[in-house]
Amino acid sequence: MSQGFILGVDLDGVCGDYTSAFRTVVAKELDVDPETLGDARSWDFAEWGIEGPEEFDRLHRKAVLEHRMFRHMPAFPGVAESLWRLSDAGVWIRIITHRLYVNWGHAIAVADTVAWLDDTGIPYRDICFLGAKPEVDADCYVDDAVHNVVALREAGNHVIVYDAPYNRSVEGPRATSWGEVESMVLDRVAETGVGIQSQLPGLDAGPERLTRRVSLH
Repeated sequence: MSQGFILGVDLDGVCGDYTSAFRTVVAKELDVDPETLGDARSWDFAEWGIEGPEEFDRLHRKAVLEHRMFRHMPAFPGVAESLWRLSDAGVWIRIITHRLYVNWGHAIAVADTVAWLDDTGIPYRDICFLGAKPEVDADCYVDDAVHNVVALREAGNHVIVYDAPYNRSVEGPRATSWGEVESMVLDRVAETGVGIQSQLPGLDAGPERLTRRVSLH
């Protein structure tokens, strides 16, 4: 079956507010006021007093395995609604995430990720857990990590940068909201000549459609 136009979507920092979720964990673990942990942070969180990769790994592991951060992370406004509209238009949503970063915690990371996607109502056709994103086939990507954006573009891919303080060094196209992502993806679909379809008949609009249908049975 032809998959049409494939959109590769990152999770942390793109669909989910990783900074906010990790702030809660770091504040508890380091016994500091969350207000002192600002949004204007670099990729390594040095501004938060996290000293080096080993300290980050320790805190990230606790966040995932003990605090279940992947299960309770806040979703960015409008992400589910925009992805449903894109999916209804025929865009194949492919989640691509490096959430198996924590060794020996894969079962929790995968289970919490899938549960979070269900709870937030984010649609997807398939999901890839890996870090080497250029190895995944997609027609367009949405990512926030500078190293991923650079690697994907060097491999000839079209990437929309989801804006964050730590990725301002890379050029656009850049989106500051999911409404902007949606518009950019539709423009890209039009540029590639892939047809856009209307919403399938008989389906409710919005990310709550599946929950509503289940509750009726």
